[in-house]
Amino acid sequence: MRLLLVEDDQTLSKQLKSDLANAGYAVDIADNGIDGEFLGDEEPFDAVILDLGLPGKPGLDVLKNWRERQNKVPVI
Repeated sequence: MRLLLVEDDQTLSKQLKSDLANAGYAVDIADNGIDGEFLGDEEPFDAVILDLGLPGKPGLDVLKNWRERQNKVPVI
């Protein structure tokens, strides 16, 4: 299962990526809303872990834009 983690806290994202990889997930990371939105549109992810308070573009705006473009990836 391939996950996208959109999180700007580097310490938290490194720990989450490590924990998720140890659980058998492939994890890509974006550290801001602009890159996260782009990756979510361009790559086939099974699920997204999306922070709400992101630099560049807030997480809720990213999610709103995905849904407007019919991107129905599950988001936590």
